[in-house]
Amino acid sequence: MNLLGQRWVRISHITSGLARGLQTQALKKSSLAFCFDVDGVLLHGHEAIPCAKKALRMVEGENSRGLKIPYILLTNGGGKPEAERARSLSEVLGVNISEHQLIQAHTILRPIAKKYGHEPVLILGGELDTCRKIAEGYGYTQPSLPIDYLATDSRIWPFYKLNDAENEIAKPHPPHPKFVLTVHDPRNWALEIQLLVDLLTHPTHPPPKIVFCNPDLLWRSDYPRSRFGQGAFRTALTAAYRASTGKKLEYEQFGKPTRATYEFAEGFLMDQAGIEVGEEMPRVYMVGDNPESDIAGANAHGWESILVNTGVYNSADDGPPVHWPTRMLDNVEQAVEWAIDREFAPLGEKLRERKKWDGVKSGALDHL
Repeated sequence: MNLLGQRWVRISHITSGLARGLQTQALKKSSLAFCFDVDGVLLHGHEAIPCAKKALRMVEGENSRGLKIPYILLTNGGGKPEAERARSLSEVLGVNISEHQLIQAHTILRPIAKKYGHEPVLILGGELDTCRKIAEGYGYTQPSLPIDYLATDSRIWPFYKLNDAENEIAKPHPPHPKFVLTVHDPRNWALEIQLLVDLLTHPTHPPPKIVFCNPDLLWRSDYPRSRFGQGAFRTALTAAYRASTGKKLEYEQFGKPTRATYEFAEGFLMDQAGIEVGEEMPRVYMVGDNPESDIAGANAHGWESILVNTGVYNSADDGPPVHWPTRMLDNVEQAVEWAIDREFAPLGEKLRERKKWDGVKSGALDHL
């Protein structure tokens, strides 16, 4: 199953020509671009990591070279419309982030709606009907929620009763879905796993195609230890399905580190940098905190990768990463400064910069 159906998708159709023209004219000749993860690199929970604001000001032009560098944010998080999340990030991080610089785990579902938006889809994840509204905003015309099924027949999962808020938004008697889109982290695993196994084994209707947008088993919040993510739900569902049927669950996976998501992100970066099809891409530096998503995906896609020590990966506990990055540094500020020095210093200065960075005692390396 290949829902995206093309190598990558440009976002010109959702960006105004004037705004894009002004933006890309300024950034057109940049030979460097950044792709930042969000949680564990720029944020802990809802708070900015202390050096993140300075790092983004640096890419906006406050650096030793006075260069404004194109960048995007690529996160396996989500659960909000892109415009709303971009506004929130702008407020927390102190820079103006456009929705056209932000790729959430489920953003890739937007171009898919051009082909399948008329089909009935079951939406998983998020609070109340937030993700149904996200799907509608992408162009899906028949989205349903698990609570729609429970409102139709409470015997589907008798151990949970809908509360007043859920009853208010439930739409009973949804059509049998052609796709199940896991837009964000599911909140009621027992109901959702039971419902999905029912749909997948329905005696008269064909099984829906299952789509996950985030493979992360763990994610970093402001809690001291990492929390289970959508990847953990997928693991639970596949185990329950195999135990029930003896079969392997087939599904489509998006999100970092999948090839589809990195190709999709490359389209966003090309728009930000003013690069047309066939022109050479700038050298892209992915800054992430998760070796198995950020670093693995960047390495496979031919980008430079920088692993920071402020998120999921903790060198003191985890040891050498499974996927080795181009560079390991303490935080995103160091990552931006190192990449700029590496790319733009003249030859003689490069030697001095190399000595400077060789002398940095990075906490990400201290325990290795």
